[in-house]
Amino acid sequence: MSKVKKVTLHLIEQNLLSPFVSSMGKVDKRESILVEVEDMDGVVGWGEVVAFSSPWYTEETIKTCWHMLQDFLVPQIVNEEFEHPQQLQNCFQTIKRNNMAKASIDMAIWDLFSKRQGISLSKAIGGTRDYIDSGVVVSIDSIENVLRKMEEHVKAGYKRIKIKIKPGQDYELLKQIRQQFPNVPLMVDANSAYTLEDIDKLKALDEFNLLMIEQPLADDDIFDHAKLQRKLSTPVCLDESIASVEDARKAIEMGSCQVLNIKIGRVGGITEAIKIHDICQFHHIPVWCGGMLETGISRAHNIALASLPNFTIPGDISASSRYWKRDVIVPEVYVENGRIAVPEEQGIGYNVDRGWIQHLTKQQKVIQA
Repeated sequence: MSKVKKVTLHLIEQNLLSPFVSSMGKVDKRESILVEVEDMDGVVGWGEVVAFSSPWYTEETIKTCWHMLQDFLVPQIVNEEFEHPQQLQNCFQTIKRNNMAKASIDMAIWDLFSKRQGISLSKAIGGTRDYIDSGVVVSIDSIENVLRKMEEHVKAGYKRIKIKIKPGQDYELLKQIRQQFPNVPLMVDANSAYTLEDIDKLKALDEFNLLMIEQPLADDDIFDHAKLQRKLSTPVCLDESIASVEDARKAIEMGSCQVLNIKIGRVGGITEAIKIHDICQFHHIPVWCGGMLETGISRAHNIALASLPNFTIPGDISASSRYWKRDVIVPEVYVENGRIAVPEEQGIGYNVDRGWIQHLTKQQKVIQA
């Protein structure tokens, strides 16, 4: 049993090593909220808000999450006792959505719980892998630059490459990629850039032997994706449409997808992510772990999640050096031969670099009983 003594919110800001561009916008500077939960015995767990500074991915932003954490979510857990992280879902039941804010606390409580149990986070949630395969994302750019980045990632040994696409930057791009890299495991991510009126454009991509096309239609849609999937031989993968296990159940029953992307932040935490993993496993729907340009804290949680048995497709979990000059964890996340070792140490398995976090901090808030 663990009683929460205090919660510290750290608002940090870092520059990405190179801009990240999707159909919805460009990110070159990344704000994050690191959530530090300490119990009465001095044991600390860490989580992270993975929302962006503007609401281009979901309706949440760093500012709205700070508000929700400070004024609603954190006050509900300070001085509360938790036997298991699953209790958080009942604790937050009266607060609608705000999944990324909720997830940051859920992650921290899971880290704290596994440390108190003396086991790794992977073992605490039922992970079965010692290593996970690592995939990488190539953002929207000129064809020349995309091919150059592809070459770098192939040489680095990444097991799967995801290409961001949008109308006008899809077929010809993929044609040239496949001419140069005919056998690389390849998928594309549209970030809701298409509609059913573009069905012929999407059907044309079937010839490129893609692992999947991720979220081609509206970010809140399940119905039209089912129509689209019936027309495509390429598997449709849902991302933004799935915010809960109930969303996953409905999408599976409707035939809206053949693959599902699970992001801890998007679904409200590890507890809900496990439920989605389990229902997908039951229905033989493979899953993979998506990325959000995270720091090493969230990346460590993703590694643990991806050690669950139904994560059979390499996720967007790459090396720390892919995005940051210096990460907030020690050691940083390394990729060797396209794989990442799942930590065996207690909790997330990485030490938090408090000095570097302090250097990056723009704002801090301590909330205690």
